[in-house]
Amino acid sequence: MSADPVVGQPIRVLVVDDQALVRAGFRMILEIEPDLDVVGEAADGEAAVAMAAEVSPDVVLMDVRMPGVDGIEATRRLVGGAQDGGPRVVMLTTFDMDKYVYAALQAGASGFLLKDVQPELLVAGIRAVHAGESLLAPTVTRRMIESFIDRGPSVAVDSAAAQRLSSLTAREREVLALVARGLSNAEIAGELFVSETTVKTHVGRVLMKIGVRDRVQAVIFAYESGVTIRAT
Repeated sequence: MSADPVVGQPIRVLVVDDQALVRAGFRMILEIEPDLDVVGEAADGEAAVAMAAEVSPDVVLMDVRMPGVDGIEATRRLVGGAQDGGPRVVMLTTFDMDKYVYAALQAGASGFLLKDVQPELLVAGIRAVHAGESLLAPTVTRRMIESFIDRGPSVAVDSAAAQRLSSLTAREREVLALVARGLSNAEIAGELFVSETTVKTHVGRVLMKIGVRDRVQAVIFAYESGVTIRAT
């Protein structure tokens, strides 16, 4: 499976949706981009997992709701079962209020896009996810935060998570908490009175130390570990 981006190589994309017209539409958009290569299509989650094993995609565009194995379970298999972390998975949803979005993020997805996304935003999103960034609309981040606040802080942090938390410096822990509030690098820089470059360095170190691939997973890790700053 895919791991880190390779400079100069096209981004290998697998398109997964139970509607042939949707897959064809995405393929048409992506294939005109010189740095994107559609390496396969699948109509359900089970076929997606099998196809990914054959074609080793960098990014998977994954429909959430499909017959048989759905996008959430397929994502769990792709990301959780791969020694190198698997491909980046971007969930495709009809509405950003989709009740399955949070479950998909917990399964390891790097974010989501609406199916009616503008072509340029689709392309930009794939490139961003491949580069290690996340695609998460503010509305989803806010709902995630509200969900964790309603539940209250985690009362039991497993030893591995506790060890990763203890490896963070005080400033890195502060940055993690601000990431968990859904703040961008620019907003964190404003909160801490430092440069965006400094924040980017801190965020990179935090992700490495807690063992997650992107900001989405960092948000989940932070709240499940009790590292929270109440959103205002």
